[in-house]
Amino acid sequence: MEQLSSSSVQDAYNTINSASFSQRTSLSFNVVNRVGVLKECLEVFSNCGVSLAQIVSKPCINSGYDFFVEIDSEVPEEKLQNIVHDLEATAKCTKVTVMGQQDFAKLPWYPQKISDLDLFSHQTLQYGSELDADHPGFTDVEYRKRRLDITQIAKHYKHGDSIPRVEYTKEEINTWRIVYNNLTSLYKTHACTQHQRIFNLLEEKCGFSPDNIPQLEDVSNFLKQCTGWSLRPVSGLLSARDFLNGLAFRVFHSTQYIRHHSKPLYTPEPDVCHELLGHAPLFADPDFADFSQEIGLASLGVSDDDIQKLATCYWFTVEFGMCKQEGENGKREIKAYGAGILSSFGELEYCMSDVPKLLPFDPFTASTTPYPVTTYQPCYFVAESFESAKLQMIEFSRSLNRPFELFYNPFTQTVDKLDSVEVIAKKIKLVEHQLSSLSSSLLKLATK
Repeated sequence: MEQLSSSSVQDAYNTINSASFSQRTSLSFNVVNRVGVLKECLEVFSNCGVSLAQIVSKPCINSGYDFFVEIDSEVPEEKLQNIVHDLEATAKCTKVTVMGQQDFAKLPWYPQKISDLDLFSHQTLQYGSELDADHPGFTDVEYRKRRLDITQIAKHYKHGDSIPRVEYTKEEINTWRIVYNNLTSLYKTHACTQHQRIFNLLEEKCGFSPDNIPQLEDVSNFLKQCTGWSLRPVSGLLSARDFLNGLAFRVFHSTQYIRHHSKPLYTPEPDVCHELLGHAPLFADPDFADFSQEIGLASLGVSDDDIQKLATCYWFTVEFGMCKQEGENGKREIKAYGAGILSSFGELEYCMSDVPKLLPFDPFTASTTPYPVTTYQPCYFVAESFESAKLQMIEFSRSLNRPFELFYNPFTQTVDKLDSVEVIAKKIKLVEHQLSSLSSSLLKLATK
C-alpha cells in the first residue's frame, strides 16, 4: 500500500474549483492494531488545530483497522500536507479527498442499480450482426442472417426477463462439438482445479456435452445459485466502461451466437464457445466471483484513463490469467484460468510451453503492460490465488482517481456512494442487520 505524499494532496485540491463553493475534506488511513495507535493518530489532527466531524473504523485484512475521518471545516492545502506527513509516522494514508458540492456532477455516469444495465447493454461497438471484411463469415449470407436473428434476443432483453432459448442448428452444434472435444482433452492437465470441478457440475446440471450447446438461461440460473452471478445476453462488444460496470453487479454480458463453421478453432471475437467454456465455469467459484466483482466496482465513476487500466488488468486476469496451485506431488504448479486461454486450444497448449514469459501478478504493473489482441500473449501474469488477487485489486482500486468509495448491497443489487461518515455509518448498520437476519435464518435451519 503506497503512502500519500504532498503531491497527492495537491492532486486532491486540483479536482475542485476552490473559489466557487465550500470544500469538504476527508482522509482514509490504515493502522496496525496495537495499544495507543488511535490516540497517536488523533493527536496529529489535534496538534494541527483540526477538529473531526466524525470518525468510522472497520477491521481490515492485515489484522489492523481502516479509518475514514471527515474534517468539520475547510483545511488549507499546506495544513493538509502537514497532517498527511505527520500521520505517515503512524499510519498508511490510502486516500485524501478534497471536494466541493458540485463535484459529483462532473463524474462519469455509472449504473447504481442492476436494472440500469438496460440503459446501455444494446450499445455495442462492433461485431454482433455486422462483421469486418476479414471475418470468416463475412461473405456467408446465411451465416450473417443467422447472427442477426440471434442478436435480436439481446436487443430486446430487459433485466428480470428469462433469456430466450436458441434452437441451434446441426451445423452450429457440430462446430461446438469440435471446439468442445479439443478443449476438454486439455482441461485435466492445463486448467485450474476450480474450472475442472465446476465444469463437471455444468455437465451434470446444465447439459454441457459435445452434442448440446447449453442455454444461457440454464447456466445463469446455476451461477445465481452458486455465487449470485448471472449472464445477460449481449449482441456484440460493449465499451470497456459498460462491460466492466456490469461486473460490479455480478452480471456477465454474454453472446449467444457461435463462430463460423469454416474455422471452428478460431474466432476474432467472443462467441458462445468462449463465454460458456471459458468464462462461465469460474463465475461459480466464490473467490473468483468476488475478484471479478472488485474489478467491476472499481470501474464505477472513474476516469477514462482509469478504465483503461482496469480493462488491462481484466485482460491479464479474467481473460488471460494464470495461477499457482498445489499439484499431485505437493509442488506448486501453474495452471490456466483466463477464458481467452481456456477457450482456445492453441493458446492453451502454448501457455504451458517455455515460450511465454511468466510474471507474478501485480495490478500496478499489469495495468500499464501492452498486449497483442491478434496473437498469443508474449507474457502472462500468475496469481498466487484468487483470494490474493482480489486483495491486490482492492489495494489497486484505492489508487484510482475517484473521490468516494462505494457500497454494494447484494440484497438489493444496488451501489451507494460512501461520500460522508453518516452514509458509512448507515451502511455498517444495514450490513450488521442483514448479517444478523441471515444468521438467525441459518440457525433455524440448523435446528430443524
